[in-house]
Amino acid sequence: MSYWQERADLAAAFRWTARLNMHEAVANHFSLAVNADGTEFLINPNQAHFSRIRASELLLLDANDPGALDRPDAPDPTAWGLHGSIHRNCPHARCVMHAHAVFSTVLASLADSTLPPIDQNTATFYDRVVIDEHFGGLAFEDEGERCAAMLSDPSKKVMIMGNHGVLVLGDSVADAFNRLYYFERAAETYIRALQTGQPLRLIPHEIAEKTALELEDYPGQAEAHLRGIRGILDHENSDYAT
Repeated sequence: MSYWQERADLAAAFRWTARLNMHEAVANHFSLAVNADGTEFLINPNQAHFSRIRASELLLLDANDPGALDRPDAPDPTAWGLHGSIHRNCPHARCVMHAHAVFSTVLASLADSTLPPIDQNTATFYDRVVIDEHFGGLAFEDEGERCAAMLSDPSKKVMIMGNHGVLVLGDSVADAFNRLYYFERAAETYIRALQTGQPLRLIPHEIAEKTALELEDYPGQAEAHLRGIRGILDHENSDYAT
């Protein structure tokens, strides 16, 4: 089967997202572009639980195929609406992960969904986030196109989807999953800090930007993270890569 490495990486990300309880059971979707212009992509099958997804089960779709929803193995309509729109309009978005992880979704539910730099993880995302304040319901095609239009700047690799959840972009499965993981960690730190009711110690602009730049160029972390996840799954004799 084609794109086997990519399929196995993506399947491992699904399994680990479930392991961390950052999933929504048979909802939410991850996708990965596999051709040069980003229009052909792998995505999870309709209504498959994250904890059971296998590499061979991933769908291969074409964002420009008007008959995608007529296939016998048609994707979830909201997966097609959101991910199809992004892969059609944003060639820099190689991997797209959308989740309703708890703390990211709490952040997305606040009147002010800004994530201030209060520690190293929150500083990672300093001035690198798009906040969508105009939730329009389920992400069918019109809503997907609206969201895709907000992701044209390649420097903005996280979208806080107001009243909805989070969406991250990456150059690879490893890059996107690492970003999803650390954004949820950052959101948890911020929400828990707010719960203390105490004033926050904000990192100054210059240091927050310096930290973000340093972490963007940190060598090999995302790849090591995914390699570690796959190593654990392999040690457990998981069937993710089948």
